[in-house]
Amino acid sequence: MRFWKVRAATIVLTALCGISSAIFCAPARAQSSGKAPSGKANEDSRTTRLHITVTGGKYDKPVDNASVYVRFPEKPGSDKLAELDLKTDENGNVRVPPIPRGKIMIQVVATSWKTFGKWYDIEQAEEDVKIQLEDPPHWY
Repeated sequence: MRFWKVRAATIVLTALCGISSAIFCAPARAQSSGKAPSGKANEDSRTTRLHITVTGGKYDKPVDNASVYVRFPEKPGSDKLAELDLKTDENGNVRVPPIPRGKIMIQVVATSWKTFGKWYDIEQAEEDVKIQLEDPPHWY
């Protein structure tokens, strides 16, 4: 007997939840215009797309499988830095997802090359950064 009471209560609650979601969600669906929200457009205008190319030596040989670290503020005006850890492909290119504009640090670590690190001011929607690695210092 008790089983049927619990089962009936579950069915009633499920039906009520379905009705309430249809009532409260329908106006939100009707207001959708298919356009991107204004916050998305503003977010895209504050980000940049980086194209990083890493070469090395006096013959500008592409450096493959180099570790590229891109550091940038988590929030505008914040001192805390977010970091992307990326790798170069066989042509020395790195695909970087959109990042906030402003001051960023790019660091490159590759086997048989001197480590590179530099701060950049990024203000354009798309930026090409070419990094030339130097031969490592001689150890005596």
